[in-house]
Amino acid sequence: MRRHLTLAAIGLTLAGAAFAHTGVKNAAVKARMDGMSAIAAEMKTLGQMAKGDIAFDPVTAKAAAATIAKLAAETPILFEAEEDDPKSEAKAEIWDSFADFTAKSDRLEVLALELSDSIAAERDLASAMKSLGATCQACHKDYREEN
Repeated sequence: MRRHLTLAAIGLTLAGAAFAHTGVKNAAVKARMDGMSAIAAEMKTLGQMAKGDIAFDPVTAKAAAATIAKLAAETPILFEAEEDDPKSEAKAEIWDSFADFTAKSDRLEVLALELSDSIAAERDLASAMKSLGATCQACHKDYREEN
């Protein structure tokens, strides 16, 4: 049950992200949103495999985790400039605590890299999704506006 709630939360996040990007005027904010959406898309792929909505494919799962790692590594760069837009979901606390924000992004990168090497079977996805989801949520809790 908990797994389905986590996957449902990821789905709602994806739907909300697509809607939130409409009307963004600031190019830097749009780039950040696109980066976060790209991570969410890879999480969706892993989540669909975990739920059995799509067939498990170890190559695709490993590639999704590797892409999450790459995007996590790029995240602090996207947030270096303190840019804003009415559609932005970024809290000002990002720049007040940029070292912590970067550390959380680094944690996601390391975890996703580890998973890109270790996901071998469908049974590996549940723990992978739990770990990745918790890592994403830790950052969102502190640094993303709830809409």
